[in-house]
Amino acid sequence: MKQLIWRRIDGSFWNLCLLLLLSGSVQLLALSRSGTGPGGNCTGCIICSEENGCSSCQQRLFLLIRREGVRQYGKCVHDCPLGFFGIRGQEVNRCRKCGATCDSCFSQDFCIRCKRRFFLYKGKCLPTCPPGTLSQPSTRECQEECKLGPWGSWGPCIHDGKTCGATWGLETRVREAGLAGQEEEATCQVQSESRKCPIQRPCPGERNARQKKGRKDRRQRKDRKLEPRPDGRLSQPSQQ
Repeated sequence: MKQLIWRRIDGSFWNLCLLLLLSGSVQLLALSRSGTGPGGNCTGCIICSEENGCSSCQQRLFLLIRREGVRQYGKCVHDCPLGFFGIRGQEVNRCRKCGATCDSCFSQDFCIRCKRRFFLYKGKCLPTCPPGTLSQPSTRECQEECKLGPWGSWGPCIHDGKTCGATWGLETRVREAGLAGQEEEATCQVQSESRKCPIQRPCPGERNARQKKGRKDRRQRKDRKLEPRPDGRLSQPSQQ
């Protein structure tokens, strides 16, 4: 009788151990898929551990590895953060860190924005701008120096938008930017200058109108002089 009781107790004990083991395995599996390792998020991971985070991501996501001393932790992200750029591979997409002088980059060899005290020139971050370029403090970029072309010819002499009807006007000429280098054109401002010029001619049709007006005025003055006087005689024009 005692042996039977001990057998039942022994069987229950092992069943309880097996149940606890299965429960722990389920919790560990849940942690590996959607657990809360360092950083508190395994979202988007295919393989995730509590110590190292994500080591494999779902399709189209990038694996971002951050280092904390001798330890590293992985995270799956849609876009690589500032200071990193994305590389797509057959097995895994990764976020790679930009160069030491880059604040943001398109690839390991092409920077988009530089860190402080550096200037951007053709995808490179340089401590000083190369010869033939000017530094732009506002954008931290090196701009090609302006190379202006020759002056163009003088334009028409204009006064109030017209080329006639006044004694003096202004004529203007411009000097446009030429090529600043073999690959690009400098964004220079176009130079212009103006000077005073004589017009000294009436607009077309104004001369005839003035002549007709003059004849009409003379005719009106002549008619006024020929008006009848009180004695019935016409007044004669005065002799000039």
